[in-house]
Amino acid sequence: MKFRIDGFVLSIIAVIGIAYIFPQWGTADSHVPIDTISAIGISLIFFFYGLKLSPSKLKAGLKNWKLHLLVQASTFLIFPLIVLAFYPLMQNAEQQTLWLAFFFLAALPSTVSSSVVMVSMAKGNIPAAIFNASISGIIGIAITPLWMGPFVQETGTDFDFTDIYTKLILQIILPVILGLFLQRFLGVLAQKYNRYLALFDKSIILLIIYKSFAGSFEENIFGAVSYLDLLILFVAVLALFYTAFFITGFVAKKLKFNTADQITAQFCGTKKSLVHGTVFSKILFGNMASIGIILLPLMIFHATQILILSIIAGIRASRPEEQEPIVEA
Repeated sequence: MKFRIDGFVLSIIAVIGIAYIFPQWGTADSHVPIDTISAIGISLIFFFYGLKLSPSKLKAGLKNWKLHLLVQASTFLIFPLIVLAFYPLMQNAEQQTLWLAFFFLAALPSTVSSSVVMVSMAKGNIPAAIFNASISGIIGIAITPLWMGPFVQETGTDFDFTDIYTKLILQIILPVILGLFLQRFLGVLAQKYNRYLALFDKSIILLIIYKSFAGSFEENIFGAVSYLDLLILFVAVLALFYTAFFITGFVAKKLKFNTADQITAQFCGTKKSLVHGTVFSKILFGNMASIGIILLPLMIFHATQILILSIIAGIRASRPEEQEPIVEA
């Protein structure tokens, strides 16, 4: 099996390095209008997302409801509950900030493109993967802020549900609806130039990441984070992923899913969207100084989930094809 480092992961590392060397471009005094560019970019990302959604495929995907329920439960219940169990152990402000970063990761929706690609590699249920990955982003718009609200308020950050959902409606929901409305006219065009749209999405995400880390470096937020802390963070991310992966697989077997559906449940139910994470962090946390730390577990998770699931997908893909049962006359 051949593996290569994901180019987007390398781009993230490069952008963080640029933010460390040149943080002044992302500060409040900068003449570069990063916030304005990001806000417009976010709206365009979700407009294109709406263009690429197929209402007919979403409607057809509703049939396998047990699988869909498990995937969404894994994404929005199992993940947050695992992290929530550790909340009583937090003793100081630094630990609470790191816990909040993990909880934010846990409350996010699943990613779309990589979920479908991984399921395809592992010979899973591709139509179900497309349905769940697509619907997860829509559900996350409502669920993620509800999970985060009580805990963000404890940090002293101004968390106004009215303001949060107003921004979500204007920057995300309305563009998605507009995209869906125009899907019949521009959907084919969006699919044709999907590669370029994906490049645009990643460019906006990298811009938001730069802005987040530039502010954190300027405020020296990472000054107290040691190499040991980073190692512990990496181990905690792996533990979170494997715990959710095991639980989802266990439930799928108990529900007697076939192999293809088990793969889809585990692969879609344990992915977290870097796109939604960076967008939501900008809306939920604003210009909070520690936003770089808030995004750190998510970016570690993003890199590790691609590597781990690529390996698992290769193993699952090598399994013998399932034979349909022969019915004798």
